[in-house]
Amino acid sequence: MPITRLAPEERLSGAVIGGGLIWLAGQVADDASLDAEGQTADILKQIDALLAEAGTDKRALLSVTVILADISDAPAMNRAWDRWLDAGHKPARMTIEAALVDPAWKVEITGVALAP
Repeated sequence: MPITRLAPEERLSGAVIGGGLIWLAGQVADDASLDAEGQTADILKQIDALLAEAGTDKRALLSVTVILADISDAPAMNRAWDRWLDAGHKPARMTIEAALVDPAWKVEITGVALAP
């Protein structure tokens, strides 16, 4: 079974395609100075780009995990999420609070999508 790695970095790939699925690495904002809503919007653009590189889009998302450094940022995150979401193709989603590697990061998002 072939495996394709997209956007490789020093320790990880931005996405891995295998077994009919696209596995997204945890995505964080390029601009950590943004608030939670801004960081979420930035991350969702990155997810759009990775899925496009994989030949698909957000409608193929099956499951998403949103990690918030502070759960009180959920309303701000949801504002960006709701603007981005395709209402007819909502993935399963879990939102949790956890410490992120960089204290400036407020949001990290990972997910799994169906490969084309």
